[in-house]
Amino acid sequence: MTILYEDNHLIAVNKTCSEIVQGDKTGDTPLVEMVKDYLKKKYDKPGNVFCGVTHRLDRPVSGVVVFAKTSKALARFNEMLRTHNLKKTYWALVKNEPPANEGTLTHYLVRNEKQNRSYAYDTERPNAKKAVLSYRVIGKTDSYYLLEIDLKTGRHHQIRCQLAKMGCPIKGDLKYGFARSNKDGGISLHARQISFVHPVSKQEVCITAPVPENDALWQMSVSVTKG
Repeated sequence: MTILYEDNHLIAVNKTCSEIVQGDKTGDTPLVEMVKDYLKKKYDKPGNVFCGVTHRLDRPVSGVVVFAKTSKALARFNEMLRTHNLKKTYWALVKNEPPANEGTLTHYLVRNEKQNRSYAYDTERPNAKKAVLSYRVIGKTDSYYLLEIDLKTGRHHQIRCQLAKMGCPIKGDLKYGFARSNKDGGISLHARQISFVHPVSKQEVCITAPVPENDALWQMSVSVTKG
């Protein structure tokens, strides 16, 4: 577990594509429990340690995840998420060339619980939620395009679903139409950065997560970024 940021109220870690944020039916140890263990040992805390989940990343996605160390920080961070008072930036690798070097995607997403996937439509549908993101191409290798994504809304599988609808499924994402899985079982979507005004200190905070070290394509893509 790699710690990216820590103060008295918040702690951020760089999640790998094999880790889960909260417990699920797999029974695998979630990140929230790893963070609790870390805090318990570091500060020699007796009894239960508070660690609040502020947001989640899908299991196959890597990148920055922020946890709250106090209930005050958790409540205020949740309110910031609800009112979109923070900025999340993602990086994605896609094989197909996007229709433009940059653009804004607006779709209406319908979630299918049984399939655990979402479907994107161009027009409103019953039970659909509006989903908006902006993207731009920031790098290119011989075979892949590196996209930087500014998420405007936070819907189920939003980036995966919207990029696939654009004709650019994310590398390794079989669920949304990519041809082959990645060796590590993840997908090439990385929560690169989160920026916000600290919920307690009111200072500007910007946390950046390095791309996976053991992935040669990620490393190559970063080396050829335009910006």
